[in-house]
Amino acid sequence: MEPHPTKSWSIHTRPEIVAKYEILERVGAGAYSDVYRARRRSDEVVVALKEVHDYQSAFREIEALQVLRNSPNVVVMHEYFWSEDGDEDAVLVLEYMRTDLAAVIREAKKEGRPIGVGEVKRWMVQILCGVDVCHRNMIVHRDLKPSNLLVSDDGVLKLADFGQARILLEPGYIGYYDPQQYEQNTVNQESTFQHAEVSPEAHNLGQEMNEIQEQDTISKEEYFRQLDEVKAKSSIDETDKEMNFHDGDVSCLATCSTSDMEDDPFKSSYSYEAEEGGDDRQGALTSCVGTRWFRAPELLYGSTNYGLEIDLWSLGCIFAELFTLEPLFPGTADIDQLSRIFSVLGNLTEEVWPGCAKLPDYRTISFSKVENPVGLEACLPNRSPDEISLVKKLACYDPASRATAMELLQDNYFSEEPLPAPISELRVPLMRSGQDEDSPRGWYDHDEMGSDSDFEDFGPVNVTSTSTGFSIQFP
Repeated sequence: MEPHPTKSWSIHTRPEIVAKYEILERVGAGAYSDVYRARRRSDEVVVALKEVHDYQSAFREIEALQVLRNSPNVVVMHEYFWSEDGDEDAVLVLEYMRTDLAAVIREAKKEGRPIGVGEVKRWMVQILCGVDVCHRNMIVHRDLKPSNLLVSDDGVLKLADFGQARILLEPGYIGYYDPQQYEQNTVNQESTFQHAEVSPEAHNLGQEMNEIQEQDTISKEEYFRQLDEVKAKSSIDETDKEMNFHDGDVSCLATCSTSDMEDDPFKSSYSYEAEEGGDDRQGALTSCVGTRWFRAPELLYGSTNYGLEIDLWSLGCIFAELFTLEPLFPGTADIDQLSRIFSVLGNLTEEVWPGCAKLPDYRTISFSKVENPVGLEACLPNRSPDEISLVKKLACYDPASRATAMELLQDNYFSEEPLPAPISELRVPLMRSGQDEDSPRGWYDHDEMGSDSDFEDFGPVNVTSTSTGFSIQFP
């Protein structure tokens, strides 16, 4: 996806926005959006105005945040301004959160101190609660990283930046976790979980999944097996649904409050939308998502048939960074990213992940055998076996083996001493990480977004012809 061309106007010139909000300053700028701190004129509440320059990203973020409204660990969207004909950028009005988890990590590193175990556990619990509510609504975030985990002044962490998110099925029907059990096992989570409201028009896929969840008992493996069957049976062509909200003489601008769903163009529009050069109209996904350091191996090998599990890999990388204050796999290019993963976990083979040979690029790009992978233990020095085990449950090759967010919330690690620290005791830095959530660059000026083919950095490579094209062998 190419960056959106610069608009010839500014958010400051849009009367429907400036009439309601006093724009104070721009606090972030990225490839596809600008973020402003503003004050709501009606009650003086400080908010964030996110002007999204990419039509697709705006659609996805609004759609996901509407499904997840009232979720305590997901950023709140108060309202949005939407141009149905695309002539003006969408503007999301979000709760203003001054800092993020990347700043928490960076400040601890700067001060030369580890983050206390109780604090780490509380950050983890909040992250897991946010991811769990996404996954129960079949929303895959696709770009989980510390700078997309915003933190309020009082220590509440919330998932943000849903511009790459996808709703895999009709939301609200995948409640395969008992909500009462959820509340009992969030280990003194200091907020009350509420269900996202569900659209009354049920999609057939949602109805079928609802029937699955009504069975008396179902294992995680059986659940995902049946989910795959339902998705495979779906032959819905969403071509005509691709964000076609303009019709005749309807207004070119929609100003919508999330509490007023009447005439909302996003109501019941949970489509498999298309993206030029990316996700297609039949619901296939693109592998070019997420930030490289947190990107699952299946994405690096070009998979377009992935699911919620890619977020779980990202969680493993985030948790490891909370423990060590250093990124787990800080690759400088996609090939380097794979190389770093292999040096720790060993080569990706059918033995460790049955079916991996079917990944699109598995036979195109190969590495020499890693004889002695260092293992995650070496990457997590001075951490307890339980902490290492937690990361291992997430940063593993086989997606089906990765622990779900709910399974981790029920892990004994969070119920043993030291217990998760109270939110009020978390150390919150004064400033953000210095990177906007949409920035294409990572920490320390590493360009860790997107793909590249800079093979010259990796020494000699062996390129051979095959029946399907070519194979690249890296040392």
